[in-house]
Amino acid sequence: MTDPISKTLAPTTPASGASTGTPATASELAATRQRQGLAYGVGAYTLWGLLPLYFMLLLPAGPVEIVANRVLWSLLFCAILLTVTRSWKTFALVLKRPKTLGILAIAALLIAVNWLAYTFGVMSGQAVEASLGYYINPLVSVLLGVLVLKERLRPLQWISVGIGFLAVVVLTVAYGKLPWIALTLAFSFGFYGLVKKKVGSGVDSITSLSVETLVLAPFAAVTMVALTLNQAATVTGYGSTHFWLMAASGAVTAVPLVFFGASAARLPLTTIGMLQYLAPTLQLIIATLVLHERMSPERWIGFGMVWLGLIILTVDALRHTLTVRRR
Repeated sequence: MTDPISKTLAPTTPASGASTGTPATASELAATRQRQGLAYGVGAYTLWGLLPLYFMLLLPAGPVEIVANRVLWSLLFCAILLTVTRSWKTFALVLKRPKTLGILAIAALLIAVNWLAYTFGVMSGQAVEASLGYYINPLVSVLLGVLVLKERLRPLQWISVGIGFLAVVVLTVAYGKLPWIALTLAFSFGFYGLVKKKVGSGVDSITSLSVETLVLAPFAAVTMVALTLNQAATVTGYGSTHFWLMAASGAVTAVPLVFFGASAARLPLTTIGMLQYLAPTLQLIIATLVLHERMSPERWIGFGMVWLGLIILTVDALRHTLTVRRR
């Protein structure tokens, strides 16, 4: 099945050289695709990294209202995307496949937990811990591969997971409690990846997001009704600027995913894997320099251990990729 993202954001490079009139070589076309993929990838992870700033603009809305609005406005934005990419037929076919629909419903619940935990972390002054969750996520994904998929780890992967475990212990001591926001983010997104792996390439990213949003929409609608009845909703009570900032959550949710889909279609997984650290790094910078959250020496040590584990994991992935290519 062709991904609508790839069709919508297809490379616009002509088949022949613009200046010489000679046909572009395969290597030139590949290089162009990689440059475009890198631009889309940096765009996606940068937008995700800037989310704390966006959420702070939504005050005095709380995490529950923000996530509910994010779901409802995303549903509208997804409808626009399905129309633009002419994917309504594919969307309807997925709704008629009970097994796929069930898997995507589980994915929807997991991503809702992820969104709630992240929004709560940022809005409650714990953006540093929220960024930690996305640093830990690759290590958790490797661990879940062993526990759930029965994958066998290479020695360096075991070392990186072990360092990650020790880092959580250090950070638990540093925080004086288990960093549950970070762990909730890491494990919810890790399981989300596992569930989406069950769907595979049979469902493109726009259709998947649309189905997941549709599953969550009734819960979001009930939440907004309850908040309104209890006079706790802010979306219509704080002026037009606040309303449109809340409405923008649909685009804020969908656009990075569209960029990510376009990037994934053009870049090797190893490059995508390295780009993913851009988002939590930006989140950490914002948390410390803009939101002025405190980072004690013990927390820096814990974060340093996580970074060490990620460096080992990345080096191992690059070595393994080069070894496979040489065969």
